[in-house]
Amino acid sequence: MTAMTTYQPSVAEVGDWAGELEALHARIAPRFERAEPRRRALAYLKGLLSHAERKNGWQLAEEAGERTPDGMQRLVNAARWDADAVRDDLVAYVREHLSDPAAILVLDETGFLKKGTKSAGVQRQYSGTAGKRENCQIGVFVAYSSLVPAPTQVLVDRALYLPQEWATDLPRRREAGIPDDVAFATKPELARRMLARLAAAELPAAWVTGDTVYGGSGPLRSWLEARRQPYVLAIASNDGVDLPWRTTHYHLPAEQIALHAVAPEQWQQLSAGDGAKGPRLYDWVLVRLVSPQQSGFEQALLIRRPRSEPDARADPKELAYYLTFAPTGTLLETLIAVAGRRWTIEESLEAAKGEVGLDHYEVRHYQGWYRHITLAMLVLAYLAVVRSRLPGAGTAGAAGAAATDPKGGPPWLSSGLS
Repeated sequence: MTAMTTYQPSVAEVGDWAGELEALHARIAPRFERAEPRRRALAYLKGLLSHAERKNGWQLAEEAGERTPDGMQRLVNAARWDADAVRDDLVAYVREHLSDPAAILVLDETGFLKKGTKSAGVQRQYSGTAGKRENCQIGVFVAYSSLVPAPTQVLVDRALYLPQEWATDLPRRREAGIPDDVAFATKPELARRMLARLAAAELPAAWVTGDTVYGGSGPLRSWLEARRQPYVLAIASNDGVDLPWRTTHYHLPAEQIALHAVAPEQWQQLSAGDGAKGPRLYDWVLVRLVSPQQSGFEQALLIRRPRSEPDARADPKELAYYLTFAPTGTLLETLIAVAGRRWTIEESLEAAKGEVGLDHYEVRHYQGWYRHITLAMLVLAYLAVVRSRLPGAGTAGAAGAAATDPKGGPPWLSSGLS
């Protein structure tokens, strides 16, 4: 961490980073029909990388030397360009520079607090960001968590969750610019669509992980299993799993298995990965479940509890449960490592909000949300690529790779691109 925060680049390196951004802009340039929004897109990217306190239309315009925000607002609201095509360019960029066959695709959602009722998809709903029900939009994201060429994670796809209340309100939809063919879809269904796109784009990944919103979805799990895609997905304590017993099996809540089917000596103390204060040690146990239909795979319930004294019974509320689908013979340590990497998407979202203004947009329309979010994800990937090339990046760890100053981005990077 210290090495990353005190690193001083040469003038030539700063020039290389500026050239990398120009090349990335050239990659997406064909997605813009006219020269003016094409040029402004580069200014927008530079503004997202700047030290501007808020990355909204006014401040991005000021960074670009423009007297009004009209041009920046037109770029995200009215100019003719394809945000989904830019997303595809982003995935290709990640595949070329951060590809890792052992990578993990991580699913999660985040809230964007909003005022009023006009922004697409906004309503009072639970936001994990706020930890309570708030007036907000919810975005579902996929992060690509890789270890080569350096430990890093980037956001590679996004979807705006449209609550049922919005799905059936045609006047409200049209005012917010929501296309007629956009129907209600659950968060797991949005995640499935994104995973399908990433598979079609041939972005290599060994695992999928996510929290209980996604682990609790039978259709999502079945889809992954049909594709023979290994996963470690969190499930709720009352979610049922199939425990084999002699010649039959029982469908039991995960919490009942932890209470009655695990002997004290089965627990093992293992690390879920390094944290800010060293290894994140927990007690773990793996309970084999009924074999899945796919040959060569096995299913199990992975249970985690806080470290405790020998024979002490942990508070049931402190236990965490993961349903695993993995190639036969997969080590317990591997499953734990995948479960431990689920938190990398929270780091990705935090970095995207803190460094490149993921949540600083001031647009109401459906299209505007996708455009700003996609450009923010693009520059976040750019930062990850640049950092992967820094001295010692391969051993710095995820925390070091995301090291920044409090103003939102390395000062040497922002000044070199202004």
